[in-house]
This record gives sequence, C-alpha cells and structure tokens, in this order.
Amino acid sequence: MKLPLDVALSVTGATLLDGNVAPPTVRVSTDTRAIEPGDAFVALRGERFDGHDFAAEAVRRGAAMLVLERRKPESEGVATMLVANARAAYMALAGAARARYRGKIAAITGSAGKTTTKTLLAQLLAPRYGDRIASTPENENNELGVSKLLLSASNAAHEVLVIEMGARHYGDIAALVEIARPEIGVLTNVGDAHVEIMGSRERLAETKWALFGRGARAVLNAADALSRRRARALATPPHWFGANGDALDSYAGLAPLTVVAGTRRIFHRSNGGTIEIATDVRLPGPHNRDNLAAAIAAALELDVSLEALVAAVPGLQLPRGRYDRIAVRKGLQIIYDAYNASASGTIAALDAFAAETATRRIAVLASMAELGDESRDLHERVGAHAAGRVDVLLVRGEFAAELARGAQRAGLAQQRIVHVGTNAQAASWLREHANPGDVVLLKGSRKYKLEEIVEELRT
Repeated sequence: MKLPLDVALSVTGATLLDGNVAPPTVRVSTDTRAIEPGDAFVALRGERFDGHDFAAEAVRRGAAMLVLERRKPESEGVATMLVANARAAYMALAGAARARYRGKIAAITGSAGKTTTKTLLAQLLAPRYGDRIASTPENENNELGVSKLLLSASNAAHEVLVIEMGARHYGDIAALVEIARPEIGVLTNVGDAHVEIMGSRERLAETKWALFGRGARAVLNAADALSRRRARALATPPHWFGANGDALDSYAGLAPLTVVAGTRRIFHRSNGGTIEIATDVRLPGPHNRDNLAAAIAAALELDVSLEALVAAVPGLQLPRGRYDRIAVRKGLQIIYDAYNASASGTIAALDAFAAETATRRIAVLASMAELGDESRDLHERVGAHAAGRVDVLLVRGEFAAELARGAQRAGLAQQRIVHVGTNAQAASWLREHANPGDVVLLKGSRKYKLEEIVEELRT
C-alpha cells in the first residue's frame, strides 16, 4: 500500500532531507532484493545486521527514498526521512497503512496452535473471499512481520487479512494490536510457552489478553480456564469454540459456541438453537480439532456460512512442519512435528501419535525452551505423558534427564529409554534399530534442529 508522503512524515516524526526529489507517495520495503523502482527503503537494524549497510544497494536497485537513523554519505542527493528509530518508524508506517485499509482483519495469538489456526482459517475463508485473502507468511508474527503484512495489503486485492501475532516479551501483543486494530481476535489458549521470558503466568495472560484491547470481537477456547474467567470483562460476549464431544453439555449457557466433535460432527449453538452437521475431519490429533474449531468460529464471524465451512473441512492442509508425514525408507515413516515445542504442544502431539497404527511407536523428544522455573517439572510431566503412548523414547537436550525420569516413573522400562547427545546419534540409532512398520515422532524446540535427523536418514 502506498502512503502519501505527508502522512509518512507525520506518523514517523521524520525530518525530510533532499525533499526536492522526494516521491509524492511512499511504498515501503526493507529488503533490497525486493526493491521496486520508486520504493522507500527502511534501514532496519537487528542483532546481526544493519540495514544502513545496504542503503547504497537499495538506491542502485531503484529506491527513491531512504528511511535512516543516521545520514550516510552515499545518501547525499537521495530523498531521506531521518528518524530516531527505524523499527518504530516501520511500525508507525504500518499503522498508517492499516488506517487506510478498508477490509477486515482477524488476528490470532495463543501459547500453542497459532500458525495452524491461521493456516486453517485462511483456507476456510476461500469459499467466500476466493484469493482476496492475505495471511502471515510462515510464522512472521513479530512487529516486523505484522508490519510487513499491513504495508503489503491492498484495498483492491484483499478483503481479509489473517494476522498471526506472537509474543516473546511482556506487552508485545498490545504493540501489535495498536498498529493492526483487528475486528476479530482469536485466542487459542494461554499455556506455558515463554513463561521464563514473561516472568509469570499472570504476565503471560495479560500479554495475550491485550489482543482485545482495541475492541476486537473475541473468539475464545471454552476449555481454557483463564479465558472463561477473563471473558466476563469483555464488552461483547465472545464466540466460544471447543473440540470435546461433550462440550455442549459441559458449557451450557455459552453461546455462540462452535464445537468439532470427533471427526464426524460439527455443532454450532446460537441463541436461536443448536445446529448439527456431518463432516469429515482428516486432521491428526484432538489438538488440531481445537485449532479447527477456532478457525471455523472465526470464519463464521467473518460471514462465511457454516455449510460452506463444513464442505471445505475435508480438504484442509496443515502448515509445513506440523505433523508432516515423511517416508525415509521402505516401510519406515517419520512424523516431523518439530517446528517448535511447548509442553502443551508436545503433549498434544503425543496424543495424536498414540493413535498411529504401527508395529512400534518411537518418539524422539528434544528439550523445550523458555519455560523458566517450571522447566524441570514440565519436562518430567511430558516424559510421563509419553510413557503411555510410545514403545521407545529417545531423549536429548538440556532436560533429557527430566524427560527420561518422568517416563520411567510413569512405567516406561529403562531399557526402552535411549539418551542421545546429537541428531546424528539419534539418526544412527534409528537406522540400526527402527524396522519397517515402525513410526517415528520428532518433537522438540526449534533450537535442536530435529530436521537434521530426517536429512541423515534420507542419505
């Protein structure tokens, strides 16, 4: 989206240099590889890069304006917006783009299931909106990713934006909501992710709940105790969702309520009564039925009919890295679900894995990150949960001992627990011991790069 120059200057508080050659409108880019003639290049800084080093390259590629924190000699004669902080300016420009966007915006956050829910919602919106939907690529869910999506939106091309919002620090969601101002806010759950960084579960809850700080209609998990408690403070009653077949009885009085009951039925309760529709859910695991219920509830709020949604359900696809089924050699399958891991997410993956038909179910669990003082207890809890769902457990990482201890205390024999120090060791063990008919789950924090096990087994 292009912004008038005077709007860009106003929202960023920039000083304009060489204004005589400044373009009348501003289309923002932060990547010199994607620069188009006439663009304004924002020189962002990160831990391992400084966009100011690429200012000259941006001009060579056609940038008509630079947004800099400090003047560079090579920017002489090039229209330049001089700002105090390029990242803050980028977010301010995104907020200005949002103010000019006339379509609808749904934002999604939560401790687990954000990316999957976002991906499912984007697919479910297609029956009504076709290709006039834009959503967060991969998991570009921080202030830069959200700003990028808002600045790329077009009133001509997009009727709905589906924005994933992540939080690694206290207050992050409030900053994202301030620029995106969503009409619909989906909170998948409030769990254990990033407790260490947030400082406490209450601060984590406050951060997530900021999703509704600008008046977004809430779509909430009926099974989430914190959401049930905090919902009383909302100005408008939320749209509840769930994936428990007994949820209609368990959550009497909640309406609207959308429930995915098993793999064959969807219920929707409104003040006008309850509708039951047959369906065919092909997503693995109860946790993905939760994500699906959240996406259906949000799509209903975005005016897609329940009938159209149910018809779309059988063709839904999970995002890459979530329960990917990979054949690495004849008769042996890997389920790669290691894009990232929280305790609740790992438990959910193990529950889905337990339903796999296999000679043996072998899980490779790497440690989880950023759990703070609860790290040891949560790893033991995950290990105990694995004990009743796998035949063999491989553990690695900082809290491998806790995973093993939890599994052994829950009844998994010690000889069925294998400690591995590296991904190469895990792959070597699987190459030697895994047999045709076995299924292997890979789950762990992103830092452990469990995809290397897949690559090793393919060679």
